[in-house]
Amino acid sequence: MAADDTFPEAQRTMGALLRAPWQVLAARVYGTLAEGGYPDIRPSHGVVFRYIGADGSRIVELAERAGMTKQSMAALVDYLAEHGYLTVAPDPRDGRAKLARLTNRGRAVQRAALQLSRQVEAEWSALIGEQEMVTLRTLLECLYDHLKATD
Repeated sequence: MAADDTFPEAQRTMGALLRAPWQVLAARVYGTLAEGGYPDIRPSHGVVFRYIGADGSRIVELAERAGMTKQSMAALVDYLAEHGYLTVAPDPRDGRAKLARLTNRGRAVQRAALQLSRQVEAEWSALIGEQEMVTLRTLLECLYDHLKATD
């Protein structure tokens, strides 16, 4: 395919329509986190911060929630532990399993990312209108719920 041989704009797929806002959101959230003292946090780490339980989670549970392999999740968890965002220890209920828990630094990143995401959503609401944003969010939540129910 030649460089100017792109998909026509009229052929925007659902993937493109979902991907573009995600890319803008991720660039903003993770760029601001980096500027705010967390330069080692990447979008791929978001699944850990999203799915980890308040009292910690087993790596296998995190992997299942994120829909990824245990090995891939273990690599993310190890990286975050090395950088002070998590602790990893044997699970007291089953010493063969590893339990990941957020540190204070990890909880701070989790809170900051959530707040930044909400800020971006508020900015988008101003762009497209508050009612349109409510409708968009309602439709996405409905789709999310249906898709999660079939997991």
